[in-house]
Parts: sequence; C-alpha cells; structure tokens
Amino acid sequence: MGIRTRQDRRRSRHQRVRKRISGTGVRPRMAIMVSNKHMYVQFIDDMEQSTLAAVSTLNNGGAGATVPKAKVLGEQAAEAAKAVGIGTVVVDRGGFAYHGRVRALVEAASEGGLEIGIKKVTDTVQESGE
Repeated sequence: MGIRTRQDRRRSRHQRVRKRISGTGVRPRMAIMVSNKHMYVQFIDDMEQSTLAAVSTLNNGGAGATVPKAKVLGEQAAEAAKAVGIGTVVVDRGGFAYHGRVRALVEAASEGGLEIGIKKVTDTVQESGE
C-alpha cells in the first residue's frame, strides 16, 4: 500500500468520525480544523448541506494556533452559534486528537453556552422520519 503521510492518517481518522456523526438544523455539526497557523470552526447542517455560521483566527486579526487563542475562538464560536439560534451541537474534531487546542476550543464553547452532544448518523435518520 505504500507509505502513508500524516495527512492520510488524519483523513482516515476523520472518515471514521464522520461515519458516526452528522449535523441537522436542530443540532448542527461543529467542524474543527487546526493548521499550524490558524484554527477554524464551522457549524454545518449536513441535511441541507449548508454552513450556518463560521469563525476562525483569520477573523480576529491575529494569527496563531495556540491553546489561549483556541479558548478565545471557542468563546467566539459560541457567540456566533447563539447569534443564529444554535444551542446544541455535535463536535467533529476532524481527525485531530481531543487534546490541547481542540479540547480548549470545545471546552470554551461549552462554557460559552453551547450544549455539546453526541449523535449517531442512525439517530439522525430516525429523527427525519425515513
């Protein structure tokens, strides 16, 4: 099969996560992306295939993907979600380990008022009545 790069391994982990979770209008998916320089958060409704809200370190002027900046971004993400009427989300860590920056971001969003839930794809299909 050949040598797998770090990106290949992360994509594989992300696919495993995405098999289990899906976002709806009521409970969107909070997708997290962390690069060396920036962090991004999107609230996605997978049923409508649309982004409801998005926040990143690009928006607040200062580059940096550090734990303190992740906490600030988590608070901003909670504010952006509440502005569009989102109260409960499902976290999609994007194949990244739930540690450090990702954990700080999710915990700050939770403290900012977002309810973090776990929802399987099968539960989403049952909700929509199919």
